[in-house]
Amino acid sequence: MVCLGNPGIKYSNTRHNVGFHAADALEKRCGVRLNQARFHALTGFVSLGGQRVLVLKPQTMMNLSGQSVQEAARFYKIPPQRILVIFDDISLDVGRLRVRPGGSAGGHNGVKDIIARLGSSDFPRIKIGVGAKPHPDYDLAAWVLGRPTQAEWKQLEEVILRGLDAAECIIAEGTEKAMSCYNG
Repeated sequence: MVCLGNPGIKYSNTRHNVGFHAADALEKRCGVRLNQARFHALTGFVSLGGQRVLVLKPQTMMNLSGQSVQEAARFYKIPPQRILVIFDDISLDVGRLRVRPGGSAGGHNGVKDIIARLGSSDFPRIKIGVGAKPHPDYDLAAWVLGRPTQAEWKQLEEVILRGLDAAECIIAEGTEKAMSCYNG
C-alpha cells in the first residue's frame, strides 16, 4: 500500500498530504511504526485484511512518487494490480472517497509518475476528496499545498478512517466489493 504526500514539515498539514495522514492513522490502528527508510520511503509492514502488507510513505516529492513504488515493486516482485495507492483528489468534495480498480491519473502528478514508472495504470486506488479550488483562476498548486479549515480537517479525518476500512476490504475481498461498499 502506498500513501502519497510530500515529505517535510512545510507540507505536513496540506491537502496534498492526505495520503500521509492515512498512513499515520494506519500506524495508530495497527500499532506499528512506518520508520524503516527503504526504497526512498518510510516503510513498515502491517497486518490488514488477513494479509501482511508493505506500506510506503514515499520521501521523494509528490511528483516523483513512482520512484519509490517502482523500487519496492521490483524488489518484492509485486505486480501493479497488487499495489494499492491512497491519495488526495480535488474532483471529490471534502469528506468523500472513491475506490477505483485503475484508470488515468486524473491530473494527479504523483499518480502520473507511478503509472509512468510501473508502465501500467491497472492498480487499485482510494481517492480522498479534498475539494475543488474555490474558483477557476485559483492556482492549483496553491490549493493542494494549502491547509484545510478545522471543519474540513474533521471531515478529512473521518473519511481517512473510512479509506482505511476500504483498503482492508480491497485486500480481503477485492476492489469490486470495496467499490460497492464505499463508493457513493
